[in-house]
Amino acid sequence: MHRILLALTLVIFTFPAFATEAGWALLREGGHVVLLRHAYALGTSDPPGFDIEDCSTQRNLSERGKLQARKMGALFAARGAPIEQVYSSRLCRAVQTARLAFQYEEVEEFPPLDPLPADAQAAAEARAATMELIRSYKGWDNIVLVTDLENIMALTGQPAREGEALIIRPNDDELRVLGRIIFN
Repeated sequence: MHRILLALTLVIFTFPAFATEAGWALLREGGHVVLLRHAYALGTSDPPGFDIEDCSTQRNLSERGKLQARKMGALFAARGAPIEQVYSSRLCRAVQTARLAFQYEEVEEFPPLDPLPADAQAAAEARAATMELIRSYKGWDNIVLVTDLENIMALTGQPAREGEALIIRPNDDELRVLGRIIFN
């Protein structure tokens, strides 16, 4: 019984480390697209009627989130993961994450990465614009798209923790997750 518990414990705690190491290996190669969920933010949802242009009406990064974002950028540099371009949702927590993590890179706000509109047609158009950006990338380095959970779920069908990166590749009309990096 103890051996089974030990084996399960090892699997549970080593899987994120393995996933993270495999993700870094992919990024060192370059030429990949990274979907990055923003760092830790206060609260669980934006208040009704929040304004994308006004940070005071949105959930923002906590102090822990700001530290996490800086750590992300430091790890990208330390792990030799070259970044060509950083795109961000206009959500303040996403822009803050992108700017704190990738200070040396210019962050381009990309509205299709914003929270998905309630209108199904508008949401489909935003997803299509993001898919086009992903499909069209042919560079040697990596690009990073900073967004929220809703967009990551819509694009990949998979969840991501705050501050988690998914390395993706287009596969027909879907995205295939090749690896993950978990920033604690």
